[in-house]
Amino acid sequence: MNNCCGFLKQKYNFNCQGIGPAGPRGFSGPTGATGATGPTGATGPTGPTGATGPTGATGPAGTGGGPTGPTGATGATGLAGATGATGVTGATGATGPTGATGATGPTGPTGPTGTLGVNNSMLYVRSGTVGGTGTQDNPLPTIEDALDLINDNGFIVVLSGTYPVPSTINLNKNNITISGKPGSVILVTANTVGFLINGEGNVLEGLTFTSDNAYPSELLQIGGNNNIVRQNIFYGPTQAGSSEFWVANRGIVTQGSTLNNWIDGNIFYSLRQAGYLNPNSTGFITHNVVFNTRGWVVDQALFQFSGNSWGSPSNAVDIALLAGTTTSSPYDSLTELQENNSSATISDQR
Repeated sequence: MNNCCGFLKQKYNFNCQGIGPAGPRGFSGPTGATGATGPTGATGPTGPTGATGPTGATGPAGTGGGPTGPTGATGATGLAGATGATGVTGATGATGPTGATGATGPTGPTGPTGTLGVNNSMLYVRSGTVGGTGTQDNPLPTIEDALDLINDNGFIVVLSGTYPVPSTINLNKNNITISGKPGSVILVTANTVGFLINGEGNVLEGLTFTSDNAYPSELLQIGGNNNIVRQNIFYGPTQAGSSEFWVANRGIVTQGSTLNNWIDGNIFYSLRQAGYLNPNSTGFITHNVVFNTRGWVVDQALFQFSGNSWGSPSNAVDIALLAGTTTSSPYDSLTELQENNSSATISDQR
């Protein structure tokens, strides 16, 4: 009670003298009206923070508010962290053992040996062979056999040997090359044309043409166009006395009106005439060597002579221009014709 009196005296300047013991508490009277709020006293020291009460319900969001401030600049990206080490590769398992090899089966029987086919674009000939097929190892026996089998644009190789010709060998295919090896001799054994070229674009080279007797015919006759006769040898058997009286055997004869045939690089000797060029046949006679004959006979033909030469014994004449042969090109200057052919001796009968 003293404490209470002290508090009232201090707080409200209350006089506590004469106060007896307190009686029993009566009923509380009605609360009086609230007096005017006195001036706020000085703030006392802050007491300890009480326990946090329960969170109340969230009120509705306000509609006001200031404008949103600008977004701050994005910060720099941090450095990438180091890559973690690769894990260790697991060890490969051991290879299992190889199974045993099975037994080898028996070898089947060998099939029959095939035969080497003949190439009909390349045939070989050797005189005297028997049963040849035309290969290099098994050549045909005659040139006629090869001509029967050869394809157009084919090649016939005539191997060394003597090839008797009792009747004319007829080349009537086109673009065939007949090439003789050294020592391949075409021997005419009857009064007949030895070799006749009726086809076109053929080549005859490297052969030797002769006869066993002096027959009044030619070793080679050309009846087609655009053929080439080159690097062959044409000769006849020896005839006694003056060539004026020899049997009229000849190396080459061109048929009339055959065109553009080329006779190049051949040798002609011991014949009545190296060649007889019939009317209207044309071509070239170049780089041949002619001796011990009565030369080339031009009978109204048109051949360009160039680079030919003459051996020993000399010819009776080198070039004879018969009556009716043109006086113009290619013979319009006899001097040039002579000079272009090793000072040829020319008999001009035009």
